[in-house]
Amino acid sequence: MSVGTSFKFSRVGLAIVAALASSTAFAEEVASESQVTVDSNIERITITGRSFNDYKVGSSSGAMRGDIDILDTPQSVTVIPDFVTDEQLARNLSEVLVNDSSVTAGSEKWNRQQFAIRGFALDSGNGFLVNGHQHWSHYIQPIEILEQVEVLKGPSSMLYGQSGPGGLVNMVTKKPTYDSVFNLGFDTDEYGSTRFQMDAGGAVNEAETVRYRSVLVKEDTTYSTEYYNGENKERDRLLAYVALDFDLSDDVMLSVKYDTTEDNAGLDSGSWLYKSGDKIGEVIGEDDKIWELPWAFIDISVQNIGADLVWQISDDWQMKTGYNHQQYERRRFGSSPTYTETPEDGYKVKPFDRHDDWQYKTAYMDFTGNFYTGSFEHQMLIGGNFLDYYYQQQAEYAPEAITVLPGQVIDPNVNYLNADPKDPSEYYHYGFYFQDLVTLTDNWKVLAGVRYDEQKKDGEGNNAYAVSPKFGVIFEPTDYGSVYVNYSKSFTPKGSVQESGDKPDANNDMNLKPEYGTQYEIGTKWELYDGGLLLTAAVFDINVENRVVVQEFDKPDENGNVQITTQDGEQSHRGFEMGAQGQVSDSWFVTGSMMYLDAEYKNDPVLEGKTPIDAPEFSANIWTRYEVTDALAMNFGAVYVGERFADTDNTITKDGFVRFDLGAAYTWDMSGTEMNVRLNVKNLFDTDYLDGGSYKEVTIGEGRNVSLAFEAKF
Repeated sequence: MSVGTSFKFSRVGLAIVAALASSTAFAEEVASESQVTVDSNIERITITGRSFNDYKVGSSSGAMRGDIDILDTPQSVTVIPDFVTDEQLARNLSEVLVNDSSVTAGSEKWNRQQFAIRGFALDSGNGFLVNGHQHWSHYIQPIEILEQVEVLKGPSSMLYGQSGPGGLVNMVTKKPTYDSVFNLGFDTDEYGSTRFQMDAGGAVNEAETVRYRSVLVKEDTTYSTEYYNGENKERDRLLAYVALDFDLSDDVMLSVKYDTTEDNAGLDSGSWLYKSGDKIGEVIGEDDKIWELPWAFIDISVQNIGADLVWQISDDWQMKTGYNHQQYERRRFGSSPTYTETPEDGYKVKPFDRHDDWQYKTAYMDFTGNFYTGSFEHQMLIGGNFLDYYYQQQAEYAPEAITVLPGQVIDPNVNYLNADPKDPSEYYHYGFYFQDLVTLTDNWKVLAGVRYDEQKKDGEGNNAYAVSPKFGVIFEPTDYGSVYVNYSKSFTPKGSVQESGDKPDANNDMNLKPEYGTQYEIGTKWELYDGGLLLTAAVFDINVENRVVVQEFDKPDENGNVQITTQDGEQSHRGFEMGAQGQVSDSWFVTGSMMYLDAEYKNDPVLEGKTPIDAPEFSANIWTRYEVTDALAMNFGAVYVGERFADTDNTITKDGFVRFDLGAAYTWDMSGTEMNVRLNVKNLFDTDYLDGGSYKEVTIGEGRNVSLAFEAKF
């Protein structure tokens, strides 16, 4: 199979880019006509060269919906800056999140990366944010447009509505710059993969009231895995991003952004593990082979357009409001290989062609205030947000499964255009929230917040309502350390009971209760070495109720119904985590973390006492930079993931592993242009290991891979 390399921007996308580009000239004209003045005496300090500490970030915009210092945040948060992931030559979100051991990898089936935080799976619909907007993350995220990734641990429903109990991932995009930026980059690896990058930014007009940032990426990936007929899996991706800031007045700034991703790749539904016999847990067939047939592919087109407005109402109050429209279209042309322990005797495939259309419309409005009541200082947030969800599918499936031998190729003979589109699925939800961080004394602070949520699905009888509180206490014995406790809740709607087949249900159309998660957390944060190194630690206890839907058969009620659907089951995750980020000495920088996790199902009629899939007891990571000279730097990294289960019955185990990485970078100046060359070796000792996913869709860990990168900063 050959994945096409031609990409097309949608007409809408091209129109938007053109409009944004033309608006810069218009804004400059408006600024001139309105005689916006800029005080020439205002001094703006420009720092050249590498900043003091690229490994540590002092605040997280997602944790409190504002740039509040991490020491003042009564919640465990990890911020991963782009400097670190650029050093690691990361190409996807999985390679970014490996820098936080509380995040574990799940399945990468169908070119979609899945994750869990503190052992709880992140839902692609409500587990990810971009600049605080809920984001449909059903694809490999374009990390080149991100300046940092924030892992918000524990329930965050008080600020963001429906979401899981483990936490959220907030991706913060690159912002326009005052100073001119123009960077060109290229990297490749031993398999022949290539990636070209351009990152440009700066002021558009002399008054610097209009600024921009743009990113362009072209990636062609050749994987080490191949189909059984010998063809390699390939991936082609094109990414374009533009962001503009307009100073409409001294107190009002409008930000607009647009990005588009075209991602075409061969399809891989994961490898298989033996579930019985003396080979239990071992890979079935060859490690580097793909069970999908070689014509299988997935084409994804994603566009995001959004705007945010910031109004500094007074010295004490600020308003922020924003809107984003995400359109996600996917065509998946697959063979649906069916798991078997004896594929050499033939395995079944059932070709299908499917087109999916998702649309996410999100909006928010926040008012933040800083004021005093008596001797108490308040940092108050009042706001609301909204999500409008739309989904429609059109698909054709082969009428019956076909048995093939490894390497045998058949004609799929399916086309989604032959089928009628299904009825669309739509819902919307909105919520209102209030939060107040109160400074009681020099040493004590209290956080209190509450949210009311509603989710509505017209005509389906599965509306959901929830109240999500949050409470925290912070004790700061010094200016560089804090101890905190928090209590928070999450909720995820479960829909309603719907009869299926010929089994009438006693509770048909009954609204199921939302899945509720409750967390208690105690933690501490300390800044050492004049604030250069951040140390964190936290103990957490998360319990989830209404986890499963239980169907009891052959228990007729007084009306003769023979099925009763109810809810039951809990999930309890307790653990401890530690982290370090920053500068240890003048030449040594480090980022690392570890987590201990005790996760199990409780009061479950089937899974009582079992551990969820891909929830290791221990996990850890470290990445360091040592500057040998001003021009030469060395990197060393290691990732440890403990033993995990590959099935819900806990009979199939994936062994723990340690992966070591190595890197080196050399920087020099050429006629005022900073040049950088980097060599990285991932999985230095070529360790064999199993990554995320169940025994039917496990991801095989990548072997040793040598990458080379070059960057020029003009």
